[in-house]
Amino acid sequence: MDRMGRRAAPVGAGPERKVYMIGSVARRASFPLALGLALVVASAAAWSVDVVRTGYGVKGDEATYVAMALSVAHDGDLTYERRDLERFWAIYQTGPEGIFLKRGQTLRLRGSSAFPFVRLSSRADLDASRLYFGKAFAYSVAVAPFVRVFGMNGFLLFHVWLLGLCVYAGYVFLRASGGDDTGAGLFAAAFLGLSITPLYVVWLTPEIFHVGLVFLAYFLWFYREVAPPASTSWGRAIRSDHAALVAAVLLGVATFSKPPNLLLAAPIVLLLWGRRQFWRGLLVGTVFVATVAGLFGVNALVTGDFNYQGGERKTYYGTFPFQHDEATFDRLGIPMSTSEVGGDELREREGTLTRLGWNAWYFVAGRHAGFVPYFFPGVALLALWAWRRDAWRPWHWSILAVLGASAFILLFALPYSWSGGGGPPGNRYFLSLYPALFFIAPPLGSVRLPVVAIAGGALALAHILVNPFVAAKWPWIHTQQGVLRWLPVELTMVNDLPVMLNGARARVPYGRDPGLLLYFLDEGAWLPEPGGMWVAGRTETQVIVRTDRPLDHLTLTLTANVAQTVWATAGGGWRVVEVAPGTVTTLDLPASGVATRGHAYLLKVRTSSGAVPALTEFPSRDPRLLGVMMQIQGRVDRARP
Repeated sequence: MDRMGRRAAPVGAGPERKVYMIGSVARRASFPLALGLALVVASAAAWSVDVVRTGYGVKGDEATYVAMALSVAHDGDLTYERRDLERFWAIYQTGPEGIFLKRGQTLRLRGSSAFPFVRLSSRADLDASRLYFGKAFAYSVAVAPFVRVFGMNGFLLFHVWLLGLCVYAGYVFLRASGGDDTGAGLFAAAFLGLSITPLYVVWLTPEIFHVGLVFLAYFLWFYREVAPPASTSWGRAIRSDHAALVAAVLLGVATFSKPPNLLLAAPIVLLLWGRRQFWRGLLVGTVFVATVAGLFGVNALVTGDFNYQGGERKTYYGTFPFQHDEATFDRLGIPMSTSEVGGDELREREGTLTRLGWNAWYFVAGRHAGFVPYFFPGVALLALWAWRRDAWRPWHWSILAVLGASAFILLFALPYSWSGGGGPPGNRYFLSLYPALFFIAPPLGSVRLPVVAIAGGALALAHILVNPFVAAKWPWIHTQQGVLRWLPVELTMVNDLPVMLNGARARVPYGRDPGLLLYFLDEGAWLPEPGGMWVAGRTETQVIVRTDRPLDHLTLTLTANVAQTVWATAGGGWRVVEVAPGTVTTLDLPASGVATRGHAYLLKVRTSSGAVPALTEFPSRDPRLLGVMMQIQGRVDRARP
């Protein structure tokens, strides 16, 4: 003991403590170092890959966003002109397939004797040499500097760096909340990296931009709720009111670019109001609304229309405006004005609750867009949150309420296209809402949650993420394998499933009934021939049968070249039959489907054996392993009103 009564430190305590502190710092720095190395590798790949060739050309809405970003980067404007078409063609060696363009207008603001004493009018743009892009400009403007410096690779670099920044922000948030360093790093990486999110890194569209805006906005606000008082200028900056206003701006940009994000500012405002900080809450809400309104105002100043999807808006395939003298806006294109979201769907009252029930089930567990398979780390987080009642916080409930309300609005307003339209991988509309879920995470004291998130996410999506370019271009392929094939097919969205991108294998007219269409979900069956359709041997095929009237039964007429057993179901239970070679066998299946725009039934047929004609029927050269030839006929037994 020394004179002050303190225990003397043992000899060597100083150096040992220094070693311990160095080791502790090294452990805390391990994840940032690993993340930094991963970003170096990902950036090198993003910088060096041939974006056009490796990405298999244009997909989804890329044509509009790419052309717009190139216009901002090289021309400094948001107009589509002849030079934009030439630039796009030089890069892709083809035109901007699927580009959305609209005719511009000139706005006039005049005084009026009636309230509000001003009147806004518009007239058609007199300059026929230009059009405007029919999509939100926020993403293209944000990515334009990267495109200017790095060319087409700038899109991928922007996505990689933005996603890496989100992962680091998530790690900082979990560490500040008291989480274990390893667990925080692993879960932050798994939450984004083992959901469907990384696939959209290779999409040259705003999805990663929206993810980044929402994730960083919520980080800037909710970090202050979990972090101890800041001792550094960086920490104090994040906890300041200025950071809160930046969060409101980011959410405003996300909402302008993707209106389903509208409710995301509510948890921040409600948290302030719940603490009786009404003026601060009003200020945050005002900044959010002003940002959204201001960006729509900018759109009006540029194009003459507040709604970037309204007015005279068309999409173009094959031939494009300004391609030649006869290629004009009026003579070409498919009208695609969107002034009312879900207007037709909202007017359809019959079967609304039934459809809503089916869509809620599909939203959770659907094969192509389900929350469980495509956002499994979020599922694991919800389970842990429900278990850890001691870690519940007021803003957790508002976040969950907003996510639930946003999902309900999507399912109710867009019952036939709530995953994003056009057959995207996963739920494209929910993707920008998903980051908000991260901020209900309780402190992670171990690596159990990250391990579960990694295992579940990998089980569902590893075969997609291992080659994202292929999965992004041909999104119907990955649902034919693995766990995803076990999940229910979203029959309410039959015309917005990825199979619609599979050319001749969707909406195939069948038989003499003009109202019967087939959608082949896999390669286990071939397209109809004069005698029916062949199902492959020793496999199971799944085909959606869509009709314009409800059915009670499907009747299958089966023939085969070799003896085998056939199992089949149309939603009303499995039936089995033995098929002898050279004979005709009939199998009656109770049909249970879903009312959509028409009625859809999932037909599954499984065969036990098969034969290759090239090996058994000389001189045939047919290399297919043929199982059973099948004819389909729908039947209605009970009377219908």
